[in-house]
Amino acid sequence: MTIRNALTVDVEDYFHVSAFAKSINQKDWHKYPLRVENNTRRLLNLFDEYEVKATFFVLGWVAERTPELVKEIADRGHEVACHGFSHQLVYNQSPEVFREETLLSKHLLEDIVQKPVLGYRAASYSITNRSRWALDILAEAGFEYDSSIFPVRHDRYGIPGAPEFPHRMQTPNGHSLVEFPLSTAKLLKYRLPVAGGGYFRLYPYEITRVGLSQINRKQQPFIFYLHPWEIDPNQPRIPAPWFSHFRHYNNLAHCEGRLKKLLNDFEFTTSHQVLINSGLLSAT
Repeated sequence: MTIRNALTVDVEDYFHVSAFAKSINQKDWHKYPLRVENNTRRLLNLFDEYEVKATFFVLGWVAERTPELVKEIADRGHEVACHGFSHQLVYNQSPEVFREETLLSKHLLEDIVQKPVLGYRAASYSITNRSRWALDILAEAGFEYDSSIFPVRHDRYGIPGAPEFPHRMQTPNGHSLVEFPLSTAKLLKYRLPVAGGGYFRLYPYEITRVGLSQINRKQQPFIFYLHPWEIDPNQPRIPAPWFSHFRHYNNLAHCEGRLKKLLNDFEFTTSHQVLINSGLLSAT
């Protein structure tokens, strides 16, 4: 049986990323030229070419400035989901601020697409053991699923030992919420992140392909993500510490070519549809 996997895009611009938070003040975001519209449309055209649908986790800040882009994503048959509003790390926010920003972004997106927004993904996967309280807020806000937990150890995110595959969880306050964790593969005793993004650009493509195939051989779907700026090697260069610079700019020129290989090698659809196919969500 062919497994259909989740193809996802985190719709944010190059100057939003957490790696540049110390270099760019949020109050100055408006000073940087927007490239997210053209880059997102390039992805939309590529997905049309390969006849696949995807989930676009849209940052509220972007939606507020480019509502026509959000509407186009929905009109072209893709799922619009929520990426928060200001791309701040959840564990650096208070529950009150997180709730306010999450509801603001959800309602903004729903007003644009005129349908419920059911999925959420935190900035930089920042729902960790320090911020599990956010899962209750998501459930109370009416989200049906979350895709913020990375079952790895990392300096900015991750819950090591968390379940690897989509599942229904109980939040700290007893709500029910489906979690679609970011995909990992077993390499000896190490759990290797293979869900996309910087890992997709860092590893040779064959490592990604083998790791994702390992998940499908277990009859499980994987979830893949990337950002519009990752297919844009001509974006402005932001001064940053060397490691942040490497994380962001490494192999940008190769990402789109690798993405085409991925779309040839695997079957994809939206996160919501994968969770329906898995029996974790209802189609209605």
